[in-house]
Amino acid sequence: MSEQTFEMIAKTFQGLEEVLAKELATLGADNIQTGRRMVSFWGDKEMMYKANFCLRTAIRVLKPLKHFEAKDADEVYEQVKAIHWEDYLDERNTFAVDAVVFSEEFRHSKFVSYRVKDAIADYFREHTGKRPSVSLTKPDVLFNIHIAETSCTLSLDSSGESLHRRGYRQETVEAPLNEVLAAGMIMLTGWQGECDLIDPMCGSGTIPIEAALIARNIAPGVFRKGYAFEKWNDFDADLFDSIYNDDSQERPFTHKIYGYDNSPKAINIATHNIKAAGVNKDVELKLQPFQMFQQPQEKAVIITNPPYGERISADDLLGLYDMIGERLKHAFTDNTAWILSYREECFDQIGLKASVRIPLFNGALPCEFRKYEIFKGKYGDFRERGEQLDKPRQPDRPPRRREDDRRERRQERAPRRREDYGQQDNRRSRYGESPRRPRSGESYPERKRREMRERRDKEGQ
Repeated sequence: MSEQTFEMIAKTFQGLEEVLAKELATLGADNIQTGRRMVSFWGDKEMMYKANFCLRTAIRVLKPLKHFEAKDADEVYEQVKAIHWEDYLDERNTFAVDAVVFSEEFRHSKFVSYRVKDAIADYFREHTGKRPSVSLTKPDVLFNIHIAETSCTLSLDSSGESLHRRGYRQETVEAPLNEVLAAGMIMLTGWQGECDLIDPMCGSGTIPIEAALIARNIAPGVFRKGYAFEKWNDFDADLFDSIYNDDSQERPFTHKIYGYDNSPKAINIATHNIKAAGVNKDVELKLQPFQMFQQPQEKAVIITNPPYGERISADDLLGLYDMIGERLKHAFTDNTAWILSYREECFDQIGLKASVRIPLFNGALPCEFRKYEIFKGKYGDFRERGEQLDKPRQPDRPPRRREDDRRERRQERAPRRREDYGQQDNRRSRYGESPRRPRSGESYPERKRREMRERRDKEGQ
């Protein structure tokens, strides 16, 4: 690697690592390697600017400053203090430290961040007699310390505010789908605008907006107000302006994107967001429940995220998915539907065979993104015509969350707002209220059988 190139790490959601790697390859990044919820790569300053501005499935882009081993917070302090900090900030700057720790040696992430702050402050106090101030709201420079057991990585956060915050959202429905996850779902289907796209439960319009940006190849960063790297000492304003103003990769879109919802409030919010994103010519919205969905005149793909949270009654939830299956079977023949959901019993109610199953995390919920190819008649008749479903792709389910994984997720969510991670486990559905959260790992049918046994045992006493 030349002196101008350096290592970078792009963070993402579990299940989107390969999509992010392909995005980086398209941008021209070097030495791309996927990991758990991250992709490492090499590039120059221009690549770092492009990664922040163009990547649809990255949450943030980090620039590692130092990799080291440490067994306790004092060793972290000494390693951090040994860095030449005047290369990255001075005593006039404000800074903050975000710590992500999953380790038996380090039990408290906040204490780790305090020791990193102490090391930086003490370095400047010893060299200049003054120290930079800490700012938790809008720091000039943001650092990230990541510790896995005894392996530590200290990085500069080049993004600042999470990259899922595109900037086009004027309003949201409760617990909206995260923009990065929505874009990743669309990219997993392979859709790039070659046919119509439909979201029959569009909420605040995230999937239709992200689809329009993908269809026209508009960079998601055009709506953002700024990035952390713009406050760095070596920021090249002319270089970033050339990236920001380059629309040579944009392309025409000759089809249509349709968003439906049965909530007038959701349609109103989606209308404002779509106008703010400048894609109102490509997206049509309509107040319509899925029960009224009719066969589209043109070839289309459905990509949707139905309710599956806790605040919807079990009967209504299963009835909703039964209706989804009925509408797909009778009003979406010869087309393809992709559905993201959480509960296995919900997928069972759809009553259709999925040809692809992709594990994804929506916030803390282990979900699946399933593909349904809708055809006329019975499956046997479909096979007799010489047609066949795509070869089923059923990757391994996400591994059971170990304690260190739970700790890392909890710490990454803690300093940021809840919607940063698109959590929907407490989602208030447009279709009603929900029962109590079932016991961990206990499906709805299992819970009903258990309650029936307990009631019988009580009555027999």
